[in-house]
Amino acid sequence: MKTYSKSAALLERARRVLASGVSSEFRKYNHPHALFYTHGKGSRIYDVDGNEYLDFTLSQGPLILGHSHPEVLKAVGEYSETGQLFAGQHLKEIELAEKLNELIPSAELMRFCLDGSEAVQTAFRVARAKTGKNKFLRFEGHYHGWMDNVCWGISAPSPEALGSREMPNVFPWTQGLPEGVENDFIILPWNDLDLVRKTVAERAAEIAAIITEPIMCNNGCIEPAPGFLQGLRDICTENNIALIFDEVITGFRISLGGAQTYFGVTPDLSIFAKAIASGYAISAIVGKYEWMQLIEQAKVIHAGTMNANNPTVAAALATIAVLEKEQPHENMIRLGRKLMEGLRSAAAATGHAMLVEGPGPMFAMSFTSLEKTADYRDTLMADKAKLGRFIAGMHDEGIRVIGRGLWYISAVHNDEDIDLAVATAEKVLKNI
Repeated sequence: MKTYSKSAALLERARRVLASGVSSEFRKYNHPHALFYTHGKGSRIYDVDGNEYLDFTLSQGPLILGHSHPEVLKAVGEYSETGQLFAGQHLKEIELAEKLNELIPSAELMRFCLDGSEAVQTAFRVARAKTGKNKFLRFEGHYHGWMDNVCWGISAPSPEALGSREMPNVFPWTQGLPEGVENDFIILPWNDLDLVRKTVAERAAEIAAIITEPIMCNNGCIEPAPGFLQGLRDICTENNIALIFDEVITGFRISLGGAQTYFGVTPDLSIFAKAIASGYAISAIVGKYEWMQLIEQAKVIHAGTMNANNPTVAAALATIAVLEKEQPHENMIRLGRKLMEGLRSAAAATGHAMLVEGPGPMFAMSFTSLEKTADYRDTLMADKAKLGRFIAGMHDEGIRVIGRGLWYISAVHNDEDIDLAVATAEKVLKNI
């Protein structure tokens, strides 16, 4: 059995100077408490107590090349020697933008930011400025960062509490939100194109943008219904509405061109982050010229002292270079689906009702009798307590999985890793 005493001592020390001892809310919910890590290499990560974990969290998704990829670290080190931040432009920034322009269908123009949350807000600003309208339409359970106007609709006490599908109740994720900010958006259940059409028909004069995760990865891992994304595309085109894809998770992970390439639907604006730079802090708002020209013309202001700093740009270019050279996506899909099937078999062998869904490079598991989920409301029917016991059991056995049941596959995972994860899952399932 693993021990975590050194992490526990460091956590007590950290609590004296860091709120809750952490720098991001999600880190509090590791098992058995927030842990402290010393290093990571490939598909493994190690904590201060000397515990080794086969890692399927990949730092909540960014580490598409696994931990400490040598080509990324080399590129960052070499380019950092030329400087860290110039308050001006540098060559590799152009090279990265040209590469994204080549790979991503919607990326005619772009700006670099530091994280997905601020890039999302930039997209809203552009959409409002171009359309002259103020509201955005979004979907229950989709996560678009932690800023005030998107800090709603990502938690609920029960499916019933959400109310009607046509006029859902929304719940704040935190205290401290300004009064009236919930009026910035309209929220609907996902994957219901008829309901989107009806709502837009009634309220198109108010709606500047529709924003969606093209695959709903932050609650479950739910793929869009056939025709849903194209339907959103058509609705937006017909009603002077920006279609925004939040590709923070899907970008580079589902394909080099993101979900928009994978599904063949091109949005007006997109947000890329996480896997773009193997764990270095960079994001991008990319879009069609007709929308992004408002930033070009300074009608919409976008700024940031740390944007496109040398190390992060070098990391992104190196990450893309490795992905283009090694072409790992087909194997990531294969490994992910092998792991998904292994988890299903382990659950069946041990008498647990388990649902495993997703495209493979990322997928989610939940304890539920449902055969499929279509939206956030369905995910609320799962047994969260049992999932918590499973995640804790896997962690104690050396397999690290995100607490909400989301698994990520990297380019450095292999068949032996998958076999170990499946065997461990069956062992844990026998004891819960």
